[in-house]
Amino acid sequence: MFTLTDRTWPRWADALLIALVGFLSAQEAYIRGGDRLLGPEAAVALAVATTATLIPRERFLPLAAVMAVATAALLGVAPPLLVVLFRTARRGRTGLAVLCAAAALAGNRFADPGRNLWTLHLYGPVMPLALALALGLWAGSHRRLVAALDDQVERLRVERGLRAEQARLAERARIAAEMHDVLAHRLTVLALHAGALRRRAADLPEPVAERLALLRTTSTEALADLRDVLGALRHTDDGPDAADRREPGLGELRELLDEARAAGQSIEADLAGDAASVPVSHRLAVHRVVREALTNARKHASGAPVRVAVHYGTAESAVEVRSAAGTPSEAAGLGGGYGLIGLTERVTALGGRLEYGPTDEGGWRVAATVPGAGRHTTERAGAA
Repeated sequence: MFTLTDRTWPRWADALLIALVGFLSAQEAYIRGGDRLLGPEAAVALAVATTATLIPRERFLPLAAVMAVATAALLGVAPPLLVVLFRTARRGRTGLAVLCAAAALAGNRFADPGRNLWTLHLYGPVMPLALALALGLWAGSHRRLVAALDDQVERLRVERGLRAEQARLAERARIAAEMHDVLAHRLTVLALHAGALRRRAADLPEPVAERLALLRTTSTEALADLRDVLGALRHTDDGPDAADRREPGLGELRELLDEARAAGQSIEADLAGDAASVPVSHRLAVHRVVREALTNARKHASGAPVRVAVHYGTAESAVEVRSAAGTPSEAAGLGGGYGLIGLTERVTALGGRLEYGPTDEGGWRVAATVPGAGRHTTERAGAA
C-alpha cells in the first residue's frame, strides 16, 4: 500500500547533490589549502574523503560529522558541514547539530586567528549554518507529520474494514432471521402434517404410507439443514461451521442414496476409500455434491438411472455423479441454479475443482476433486 512516506528524496537527486558538494569542497580546499598547514593536494584529498562519508545518508553520519567539523575548522570548507547539520537536525538531534556548528566555528577561529577564510556571507558563517539547521528542523517536522498522517490513514482504513465487517455480519444475521421466520415455519408445518398422516398409515395404501414416511424424513432433514445454514450465517468466516459438526462419511452417503432410491430413483453406487482419513470439511463437500446432483437429477431427469462414484483418499477425494437423459419433473422450474454455484464456491475454497455439464448421451454430469489437507495448505503457502 502506498503511503505518504514513500515520497522520499530520489536517489539521482541525492547523487547530484553529493557530487556538487564534492566539487565545491574540492575547489575551495584547493584554493585555500595553500594558506593552511596542509598543502593543496592534501586539502583536496581531505575534502573529497569528507564528501565520501556523506554518500550513505544515515549509516556513517557520526563519522561524517567529525570529518565535516575537522574540514571546516582546518580548511574553512563549508559544504560538507552544511549537509551534516541538515541531516542531524532532520533526525531531531538539534543539540548535536548546534555542537557541531560551534566546534567548526571555534576550530576555524583557532586554526588561523588572523584570518577567517570561512566567511561565506556578508553576516559571516553563522547565517548559512543557521539556514541549514532551520531546513533540517523543518524537514524532520515534515517527516514526522507525514508519518503521523500515514498512521492515521491506516487506522481509518482498519476502522472502515471493521465497520464493513460489522455491517456484513448484521446483514447476515438479518437474512438468517428472515429465513428462519419464513422457511423454518413452513417446513415445521409440513413435518407436522406428514407425521399426523403417518399415524393413519394403517388406513392408507402401502405406497402412500412409504411416501409419507419419506416426506416426514425429508422435511425433518430439511429443517436440520436449514439450522446449519442459519448457524453458518450467524457465525463469522473464522468461526466453527455448525454443518461441519455432522461429519458425514460413507454411512451417511449410503443413507442419502437409500432415501433417493425410496423416492423412486435408480442409483448405482461405487463408494470406496477411508472417509475417516479425510478432513470433515472435505467429507461435507463430497456429501453436498452428491446430494445436489441427486436433487438435480430427480428434478430434470425423473426416472433416469444415476451412477454415483465416490473415492476418499488422503491425497485427493473425488466424486462423480452421472445421470442419463430423462423427463423433467414438475419441480424442474424451481430454483435458479444457485446450488451448483454454492457448490463451486465450497469446493474452490478447499482448493478443489467442480465441473458440471451435459454429457454426449444427453444426460448430466457433476464431478468434483478435492485435494488432501496437506496439499491444499502447501499450495496456498506457495501462492502467498
